[in-house]
Amino acid sequence: MKNRTKAAALAAALLLALALAACGAGSSGDVWDSALYAEDTELGEGENTITFECTAGEKTVTFTIHTDAEYLRAALEENGLISGDESDFGLYVKAVNGMTADYDADGYYWSLYVDGEYASSGVDTTPVTDGGSYAFVREAA
Repeated sequence: MKNRTKAAALAAALLLALALAACGAGSSGDVWDSALYAEDTELGEGENTITFECTAGEKTVTFTIHTDAEYLRAALEENGLISGDESDFGLYVKAVNGMTADYDADGYYWSLYVDGEYASSGVDTTPVTDGGSYAFVREAA
């Protein structure tokens, strides 16, 4: 009887471990599972219209954003598209469109591009220009 109890406990533990592994693979396997928007979307209200792309893996979603914000951070935050941690250098963006990239945790980070070029400024100090094109790309370190 004692051996049956041990065997049943071992089998239950193995099934639990397999179930947890399967759940973990599904949640981290595709970063787009946590995305707020999976299709091109138009957001906001304001005088200026910008294009913002969010790219992770092989997929890109394009946002047309209307805003009166002076800097990109405000334009994206007012639409719930970015979040992160404050630092001495401004916002360290860890999530874009609900998808996380945390260099310390997963080896990925969000790269900012302005008009197709790697940005020389951060999201806090990048000015919004009417008709401007901005992008965050999830990249491996």
